[in-house]
Amino acid sequence: MAAQDTQMQARIYVYDLNNTAKEFGFKTDEGWELNVATQEEKTTIEKRFHPTISIKVKPEASAEIFGLVKGGLSQSASNIPNNQEVAKRNTDEQQYLVAFNPKRARH
Repeated sequence: MAAQDTQMQARIYVYDLNNTAKEFGFKTDEGWELNVATQEEKTTIEKRFHPTISIKVKPEASAEIFGLVKGGLSQSASNIPNNQEVAKRNTDEQQYLVAFNPKRARH
């Protein structure tokens, strides 16, 4: 049951990312960068970039959701870059999966 919940959460997140990209008129060379972040890192990213889309994830499921979202984005738009730093991080602190477009900084 937990695996289905994780897959569903990832599918909904990919759907939201694709809709937001269309809404904000992302060009073909623009895409999402994914980061697994703590609350403080999430806040910092949200202050620097717009739009940002984040979801709260369980620390033990963050690597799995990151992989599912990355795969979903790759299938729907192969030009979307992803920042894979999940393996480097202490999973006890990770609470959010945050997507942002590095080309769209807040002014």
